[in-house]
Amino acid sequence: MIYLITVNYYSTALIAQLLASIQSQIGVDIEYQLIIVNNSPAEDCSKLAGDRVLILEAGENLGFGGGCNLGLNWVYERDRAATVWLINPDTTLPENALNQAIQFCRTHPTLSIIGTIISEPSGKIWFAGGEFVPETGKIVACTEISIHPNTDYVATSWVTGCSLLLNLQNFDPCPQFDPAYFLYYEDFDFCRRYAQEGHSVVITPIQVIHYPSSITSRNPSSTLQHSTFSYLLALERHTRPQVLWYRLSRIVFHAVRVGIVQPQQAIAILKGILQFWQRSL
Repeated sequence: MIYLITVNYYSTALIAQLLASIQSQIGVDIEYQLIIVNNSPAEDCSKLAGDRVLILEAGENLGFGGGCNLGLNWVYERDRAATVWLINPDTTLPENALNQAIQFCRTHPTLSIIGTIISEPSGKIWFAGGEFVPETGKIVACTEISIHPNTDYVATSWVTGCSLLLNLQNFDPCPQFDPAYFLYYEDFDFCRRYAQEGHSVVITPIQVIHYPSSITSRNPSSTLQHSTFSYLLALERHTRPQVLWYRLSRIVFHAVRVGIVQPQQAIAILKGILQFWQRSL
């Protein structure tokens, strides 16, 4: 059984497209269940429920990581040997992608955290692996495929939660995102924490299609505040203090510089810094 978990935040129409892409490629021999974690209590997404579609009501906006945790815990309590696919609402699965994911996890049961290639509708690569340099604090998403055509996978520093497969049988207890991250860098932190425990983090040639910014662009100031806070938190957790303070100083300088022409952007960055500072006190 493969469980697909997606977190809804006023994204019912997008999830309907995702579900349609799943249903269009399902064979009679494939068992799956789509779990929708509803992070938007004011939105009724019950029309999406069905035999293979379960809706878990969060009751509030738990953030991406918190929503994923709710879904992961539900699955883990019922099937500790399951394959789980965390998938964004603003994605669709190309033909045969679900079967490829199932077969990959069956062939490589010892791999714990598995990312996929993510493309934009135009075919442009949006994500092909994550790079992390602890000495400088560099955390970037690679956009060039480094997997050899005859290779099933390649190790990587981190993979995006936009499309992330988990072999639950390798985890005890249930894997969890750190709730300190409301939005952004929770996937990076997740991968680095479990890699330090000996779990593998890899990227595969399996592809999904992503429609960038269709959700987060709705509130750019809030998005920038969350990304600033989460980036600083990730540095605090996974680099040396000197790196954190160097990066923080650069962010402050950037906020001051852009504040002249884009004051709202500068305010959002400074709010993220203040949020981090208050948490660290």
